[in-house]
Amino acid sequence: MSIPTESIGSIPRPPQLLEALREFRAGRLSQQRLDACYDEAVRDTLQRFADTGSPVISDGEQTKSSFATYPLQGLHNIAEDGIVIPFADGHTRQLPRLTTGPFRYGVYAGAFVQAAKRYTTRPLKQAVISASALSLLYPPEGITGYSREAFIDDLVKETVADIRGCLDQGAHHVQIDFTEGRLSVKLDPSKQLLRQFINLNNRVLAHFTPEQRQRIGVHTCPGGDHDSTHSADVDYAELLPNLFQLNAGNFYMQMANEKEPERVLAIVKDNLRPNQRVFVGVIDVLNPDVEEPELVRDRVLRAAEYIPLHQLGSTDDCGFSPFEDDTSTGRDTAFAKIKARVIGTEMAGKVLSC
Repeated sequence: MSIPTESIGSIPRPPQLLEALREFRAGRLSQQRLDACYDEAVRDTLQRFADTGSPVISDGEQTKSSFATYPLQGLHNIAEDGIVIPFADGHTRQLPRLTTGPFRYGVYAGAFVQAAKRYTTRPLKQAVISASALSLLYPPEGITGYSREAFIDDLVKETVADIRGCLDQGAHHVQIDFTEGRLSVKLDPSKQLLRQFINLNNRVLAHFTPEQRQRIGVHTCPGGDHDSTHSADVDYAELLPNLFQLNAGNFYMQMANEKEPERVLAIVKDNLRPNQRVFVGVIDVLNPDVEEPELVRDRVLRAAEYIPLHQLGSTDDCGFSPFEDDTSTGRDTAFAKIKARVIGTEMAGKVLSC
C-alpha cells in the first residue's frame, strides 16, 4: 500500500545564498548576481529533494524572505511596526502593518511554481500564506478612508488569486500555512478569533470547486522558528474541532513532538470528514537528531490505528526554515530527515499491505 508523503515547505538556504543576500543588502552585489544565486539554490533544492525519493517536491521556499511576508515584497504601503509574536525561548518576530489602502500582493506564489518548473518535471507542491495571517496586517486603530471590511474584501480576492495562480501553473498541491490557528486560541481563549479565522479562510476556499479543493491543504503547527515555538502550550483539543471545519481536502499536522499523540489522533478520528486526508507529522524539525526510518514507520503505523488508510499521509512537523535567517537546522540535516520520512513511510506501507 502506497501512503502519500510530502514536505511542509521551507528548506534552509545554502550559505552561499545567505552571503549573497547580505552583500546585496549592503549594496555590494547586483540584482542580476543575486537572481543567479536564487536560481542555483532552487535548482539544487529540487535536485536534492528528488534524490531523497520524495514523490512530491518543492522549491523549499528559497526565494522567500519568509513564509508569511512574501506577498508584501515591493509594496510601499507597509510599515515594519506591526504585531509582535513572542516565542517560548524569548525571541520575537514582528509582522508588518498596512498603512494605506488598497491592499494588493506584490508577489504571487504562482511565480515560484513557474520558476521551479524550469528545473523539474516532477509533481510540485507550493506553500502559500493564509488570509487569516495577512488579516493581522490591518491596524487595530483602522485606516482613514479604507475600512476593515474593504480590506477583507481585497484580501480575499488577493489570496484567491495567489492560490489560483499556483493551480494554474500546475502545482500538484497548494498548502495554506495556518500556523496562527493554534496561536489564536492562546491570544483569545474564547475562540472567537479562531472562528473568525476559519470563516475568513473558508471565504477564500469557497471560490474553488470541490475538485480543486482536493488539491488544497492547510498546515497547522505551534509555529517553529529557531528551534522554538509560539503556541505549543495550546492543547490541540482546543483547535482541531474547528480546524476540520475548513473546506480543504488535505491537512498537514505537526505530531512528531506531541507529548500525547494517541490522544490527539483520537481527536482527529472524531473530527475528520470523509473527503479529507491528514498528513501526520512524523519528523521533529526542532530536534537536530535525524530520525531512523524505523521510528518513522512506527509513527505512521500508530496513526493508522486511528485514521483510515485512504485518508492518511505523512509529513514533517513544520518547515525547516520558515524565515530565511533561521539556520538552526543544517541543510544536510533537513534532507537526511526528509529521506528518513520517505523510507519510513514506504516501510509502513509495506507492513499495512500484509
